Amino acid sequence: MRFLFTVQGEGRGHYTQALSLATVLRKHGHEVVAVLIGKSDSRQIPVFFIDKIGAPIFEFDSPNFTSFYKQKRPNILISMANNIRRPFVFKDSLKFIKQKIEELKPDKVINFYEMITGMAYGIYRFDKKMKIEMITLAHQYVLLNPHYKTTAEQDVKFYFLRMLSRINSTRASKILALSFRDMPGTKKIITVPPLLRDEVLEAEPASGNYVHGYMLNAGYFDEVLEWHKKNPEIPLRFFWDKKDAKEVTYIDDNFTLHKLNDDGFLRSMAGSMAYATTSGFESLCEALYYRKPTLMVPVHVEQEFNAYDATLSGVGISAKKFKLSKLIEFIPRYTPDEHFREWVHQAEVRFIKEICG
Repeated sequence: MRFLFTVQGEGRGHYTQALSLATVLRKHGHEVVAVLIGKSDSRQIPVFFIDKIGAPIFEFDSPNFTSFYKQKRPNILISMANNIRRPFVFKDSLKFIKQKIEELKPDKVINFYEMITGMAYGIYRFDKKMKIEMITLAHQYVLLNPHYKTTAEQDVKFYFLRMLSRINSTRASKILALSFRDMPGTKKIITVPPLLRDEVLEAEPASGNYVHGYMLNAGYFDEVLEWHKKNPEIPLRFFWDKKDAKEVTYIDDNFTLHKLNDDGFLRSMAGSMAYATTSGFESLCEALYYRKPTLMVPVHVEQEFNAYDATLSGVGISAKKFKLSKLIEFIPRYTPDEHFREWVHQAEVRFIKEICG
């Protein structure tokens, strides 16, 4: 079968999920004909994705979370206002999605939580050329599962995320909800394991002496630097996707910042004593697979949900800032989900069944 991928272009997780699924599909004789990426003005496509995806890549403008206050937490209202001011750009993007589907004629479209793709399927629902089946996948779709229980307070907090998830999955034949653990679903909303790549599964974790970290937004650098000045004896090895950053930025012998590099990121995590992150789902799964105590600092509502759900599987603890002392204190109390690895190892069989069956 011939598959077209559409990918939300913010963060690392959707990229690594696309790489993983492409590998699984090709292993079973299928083809990824192209990848369409909804781009963000503030970020670029990671080099590791360009090098490894093995398919033509096309970019288009798509809504994104706009950062404010030193590039830390994105403000939902500011993001929506900025995106609403660009209707003609998004009109072009909708047409672009439609044209690419008509041109490439895939058997199925796999949507990695990309909003414009879901909107295009809704807007062009009566166009015969848009009858190609779409399957969506993301961790956020767990919130649409009626068997997933949240509190009334969380329902209010995650309302926007549920709304976004419904838009992204408009007219999807299946909604694949990536989950830290198995749970009942529905005929349309199906719980599936995380998509961890072979590189993750093959690495041998070790207990190092440093804290491995990832900053989605560069604004958190000041917080980490402040902590480091007070605790210079603990080595820090952080990764970020700052657009104009050097490959390695040396603060001193015990604090380095690395431009996001996939292989280097995984090696660093596997050899660390703990992990501090802005709570992307994929890296939380990697940390749980490697059994690394984790501090989660959510940047936006998606990551707040990731952090909340991750605590239910023992991934780690949450905080509003990079309070690394809290992470160090947590290490002796860390108790990961012992069934997680077995769940992850079911991914290939389950995805082939749901996507190609």
